[in-house]
Amino acid sequence: MNPDAHQLWRAPRWALAVLLAVLGMLGPFSIDTYIPAFSGIAQSLGATPVEMQQTLSAYLFGYAFMNLFHGALADSFGRRPVVLWGLAAFTLASVGCALSQSIGHLVFFRAVQGLSTGAGIVVSRAVIRDMFPPAQAQQVMSQVTIYFGVAPAIAPIVGGWLFVHTGWHSIFWFLVAVGVVLWIANFKLLPETLHVTQRQPFNVRHLMRGYWQLGSSPSFLLLALASGVPFNGMFLYVLAAPVFLGTHLALAPTEFFWFFVLNIGGIMLGAWLSGRLAGKIAPKQQIRHGFVIMLVIGVINLVANMLFKANASWAIFPIAVFAFGWALMVPVVTLLVLDLYPERRGMASSLQAFIGSTANGVVAGVIAPLVMHSTAALAAASLLMMCVGLVAWVYLHHRWPEIGRTAAD
Repeated sequence: MNPDAHQLWRAPRWALAVLLAVLGMLGPFSIDTYIPAFSGIAQSLGATPVEMQQTLSAYLFGYAFMNLFHGALADSFGRRPVVLWGLAAFTLASVGCALSQSIGHLVFFRAVQGLSTGAGIVVSRAVIRDMFPPAQAQQVMSQVTIYFGVAPAIAPIVGGWLFVHTGWHSIFWFLVAVGVVLWIANFKLLPETLHVTQRQPFNVRHLMRGYWQLGSSPSFLLLALASGVPFNGMFLYVLAAPVFLGTHLALAPTEFFWFFVLNIGGIMLGAWLSGRLAGKIAPKQQIRHGFVIMLVIGVINLVANMLFKANASWAIFPIAVFAFGWALMVPVVTLLVLDLYPERRGMASSLQAFIGSTANGVVAGVIAPLVMHSTAALAAASLLMMCVGLVAWVYLHHRWPEIGRTAAD
């Protein structure tokens, strides 16, 4: 924690949470905004469905790759420069997307967008721990998760409206405007939270030593898996939304928002409860509650989809409950990741985001196309990805029982 933290931000704590949440929202917002325009973009550029999927995969893998470096750069040069340069690159890449005349151009600029947007979520996590002690950090992280959860609900609605009324190019011009506004807001408001005494040397040997330290740490890797992979149990349904909602549940595009509203409601409620529990129960107990909720509802969802034909009257609700369980535990797991190596919080946030976003990319490019043909297959894949995180946490709990017993100092 920065020893001068109390002097860096004098506005209400929730205002910093909003700033950091909006910064972190940029990544998922950039994914979900253009999804409603897939068919229109494909028709305009003469692209196949597989080529359109590549625009998503290129973004996600670019996002995952650069996440390896955002945190390390932020540990050496400070939080502000990484955020501001990332936002500038995102804005320019969005201009490139808007001006794309071929699918190849769009894939390239989507990859550049992915390379730049990770700075927001990676650095925002480090800023929180720079600024607040553990219990307060969990409360702020929970607030960030609440606001962060609004993005997937709003983005498809905004993107669909822009596509219908002004064409697909306007979606990317809108992202240009978002990038400009965020750059100005962070330039004026975001303090430099990394104390000068906590900066790490920027040289290849030091960086490799840090990557090796974290990458060879079983406890770090298990925590990163526990936080990053279960998210895909919910994200899978977002990726498969056009088929899951439109084909399997026979909902009209104008009715899709119910799915997103319920899921975001689950995320916001879980994150709110996580913040309320901060400092009142042990972190590992709260994590256990989240996993139990996800496991129970995941099993119920799978059994229901195997026995009955999926119907909109019930098939959406298990995913919202799953989202609640995930949001209840993820702020706690994230803070445990950051506190394993306090001197390398930026790098830890980077590697955590890299593991999670790599899983997102695999789900988007491989798993979702394989299972979206069946609601039972979707439910099974969702449960399986949650179980990866659950097994990681159970083994960690058995091997290092002291982790999460009490909050770090």
